[in-house]
Amino acid sequence: MRIFLSLALLFLAGNLTAQNFEINGKVTGPQGEPLESATVYLEKPADSSLVTYTISDNRGEFQLTGNGGLEVTNLLISYAGFQTHSQKVEIDEDVDLGTIKMQVADNSLDEITITSSRAPVTIKKDTLEFNAASFKTRKDANLEELLKELPGVEVATDGSITVNGTPVSQIKVNGKEFFGDDPKIATKNLPKELINKLQVVDSKTRSEEFTGKEGDAENKTINITIDEDKNRGFFSRLTTGGGTDDRYELSGIGNYFKNDMRVSLLASSNNINSSGFSFDEIYDAMGRNAYSISRNRSGNFSINGNNFGTENGITKSDNAGFSFVNEWPQDTELSSNYFYSRADNITESRTQRENILPNRRFFNNSESSGNRVNNNHRFNLGFEIQPDTLTRISVRPNITTNNGRSSNQSFTESIEDDGTPINTALTDNYSEVQSVNFSNRLNFTRKFGKNGGFYSVGFNNQNNTRSQDNNFFSEREIYNQEGELVNTDLQDQLISEENKDNNYGIDVSTRFPITEELMLDVSYNFDKEDGRNERLVYDANAEGDYTFLDDELSNDFVSESFNHRPSLGLAYNGEKLRASVSGGFQSIRLKNEDLFTETSIDNTYENLFANAYLRYSLAQGKSIYFNYNNSWDAPSLTQLQPVTNTINPLNIITGNPDLRPALRHRFYFNFNNFDFKTRSGFYAYLGGNFTDDQVVTRSTVDDDLVRTTTYTNVDGAYNYFGGGSIDKTFKLENESSIKIRGGVYGNFNKNIGFTNEQRFTSKTLNLTPNLGVEYNFRDLVTIEPFYSVEFVDAEYSFNNREENYKNQNISLALTSFWPDKFVLGSDIAYQSIGNASPGFQNSFYLWNASLGYEILGDNGTLKVKVFDLLDQNIATRRFTGDDFIQDTQELVLEQYFMLSFTYKISKFGGKDPNNNRTGRR
Repeated sequence: MRIFLSLALLFLAGNLTAQNFEINGKVTGPQGEPLESATVYLEKPADSSLVTYTISDNRGEFQLTGNGGLEVTNLLISYAGFQTHSQKVEIDEDVDLGTIKMQVADNSLDEITITSSRAPVTIKKDTLEFNAASFKTRKDANLEELLKELPGVEVATDGSITVNGTPVSQIKVNGKEFFGDDPKIATKNLPKELINKLQVVDSKTRSEEFTGKEGDAENKTINITIDEDKNRGFFSRLTTGGGTDDRYELSGIGNYFKNDMRVSLLASSNNINSSGFSFDEIYDAMGRNAYSISRNRSGNFSINGNNFGTENGITKSDNAGFSFVNEWPQDTELSSNYFYSRADNITESRTQRENILPNRRFFNNSESSGNRVNNNHRFNLGFEIQPDTLTRISVRPNITTNNGRSSNQSFTESIEDDGTPINTALTDNYSEVQSVNFSNRLNFTRKFGKNGGFYSVGFNNQNNTRSQDNNFFSEREIYNQEGELVNTDLQDQLISEENKDNNYGIDVSTRFPITEELMLDVSYNFDKEDGRNERLVYDANAEGDYTFLDDELSNDFVSESFNHRPSLGLAYNGEKLRASVSGGFQSIRLKNEDLFTETSIDNTYENLFANAYLRYSLAQGKSIYFNYNNSWDAPSLTQLQPVTNTINPLNIITGNPDLRPALRHRFYFNFNNFDFKTRSGFYAYLGGNFTDDQVVTRSTVDDDLVRTTTYTNVDGAYNYFGGGSIDKTFKLENESSIKIRGGVYGNFNKNIGFTNEQRFTSKTLNLTPNLGVEYNFRDLVTIEPFYSVEFVDAEYSFNNREENYKNQNISLALTSFWPDKFVLGSDIAYQSIGNASPGFQNSFYLWNASLGYEILGDNGTLKVKVFDLLDQNIATRRFTGDDFIQDTQELVLEQYFMLSFTYKISKFGGKDPNNNRTGRR
């Protein structure tokens, strides 16, 4: 609380002194028409450094405010298609510049336009563009630190990025992927010195980029452009560290680039639950706020679909990979990457579960441990060529191989409400698995006409093979009502599985321009899938050899599916309005035959589907977006197959061949408003999902508490979600600032199911308000307090049960780059669970800290860091289901101290960026 009060006082003091001058004016075209979204900014005459900036409103009016200290500044106004306006302005408390008319640019002025001062922010129809040099950061800053300085951009502690509330799904460099599809590889490693501009656009596929078709408005892509004189060179980083309890980390990344060619190498090894590539300047692989409760903030991420680190247990990981991208004439581009990963994961857990049936309650107490080792190789290749300006051909083959082994042991006891034993189950499971997956995508696209017409033909295939041998042993003891042992069942089996699946698809689409803004879209998709899934169960004989084939538990399926999806739609792309509506027909045929029982399934599902979206720009920085779609989801073969699976002796599962496909409706609405004049933003959203014929489980529990599960269809399930956030940045004196962020998020769910043939419903409301403050003092010290509380209100039709509780999260992060050459990080968090059962710890503190010192001319950093300084890290979780309440406590990474050394080598355009650094830039 003291910190919040102190920050409030600092804000008041700074706000009283921060606005000593005010400059007003209006921007118009040559005919007096107002120019909305023109960038108006002030620069110091001495060094052209940015003083402040704003964006003109829909009337062309603007207002610049700031603190004193300057007598004369340069005022510049930038707008696409017009000459940059420049004039000197004498600073006074109140300056009215009147109306400023912009002049249309012509080709003879291109060179002047290029070499003139660039606007800090430029708003175009589809692009928000930032000039990197206009935003000050500390020396040696990376892309992530630059992003934090950009208006409307938020970088969360887990590294995820949003722009005006919309998530960023990928980051590209000069329009190309940077080592896979994970943004954090780029944000942690690209130095600011390289960056010229940052462009924010809707996420698009390569085909959409080529044709100009609208992209995904619910996700953003940030494209980093590199200065031409710096687009050759290299940068690399190596880290090595050792700590207590035999903890260690080794990691390195190197990048060489020359014009259109880029080569990247990376490798790592550690046993601290890290990918090894987070490269956080302060905490390295520890991440920030690495909570163990329902969160994943320990530096875990994925590259090309490979996941690293884990929420549960302790993982030793070894990773290595490379990426190569090059471009030749005729826009011929080759990209390839290879990645190898090995993960050795150890888990332990203790679980207490309360089961609620219509006429009784009972408890399961279990303990389990396991070890999983997995080796993964992934190779991706992309080749693209444009024989002419209208044609694009691409091919993208990928291959993944995987082999691993796992062993799991568990003991579970079931007891009545009064403690009387019901049954116990001891299981021991060892399995080995191998798989090979090959996929390929071939696409041909041809543009025609002048208004965005095109046609595209694509072919794709996926060919997967998987084999697994599973040695399964279980011993189940059954007790009578008096708690006396009456029966013992043994299950000792070898389960051998062979799966082969092949999928082939073709898609044809075309767009016919009706007018300059209205288009007709026609498409057809066809997919065919065939496979064979063999599962043979062998029982052990008296000598322990697996020779007896169990026909009742074995199966050998041959399956085929055919999916046809023709569709027709209209798209409108106007200056302010973008909208689309489409619909079509879907026919799915599923064929399945069990060669063991000579039973078969042949079901055909024919349905209509629809999609619609609308995005309207109300003003600069202000827009609304709406999307609706429905889809038919056919039941999986596992849910359809009338085959009994007894690998869990307490939960026997059988499919239902009479299931119907589920019809899912989804809608989503958001309102987005960012005011560059006041550096404040507001974002709100509302969405929902509701399903007809949802596939749910239908369970029956007998007197011995053996659960038999099948599947059925129900109507009436839904999920609604919504929320909003607001943020505002205040510029204070001495190049300091305060950013205040607040928001509230919530969702309401209704689920339907069956237990012991009785239908039940559950309704759950979650509401989570939060408040965060970030105080930045001259980029030397940053203080970030944060608080959130989750309120949960749940109702269950079983026995009219209700639950009301709250979970709290409080954190305080401190980062300091003072005194010179020292880097200090301290991140302490407190979290509490409002409804944990007795015997489970319901709250804990997690404090990560580090102290680094720069050596070797700022190229090296020697660092001491500690994970879980208070030695309180736990992994306690509560899962509240429709007919159960479960508490779990798991093995987690515990306290360790580590000494590490990091060395960086960089050279851009023949220069070492570490030379001639003088603080902020």
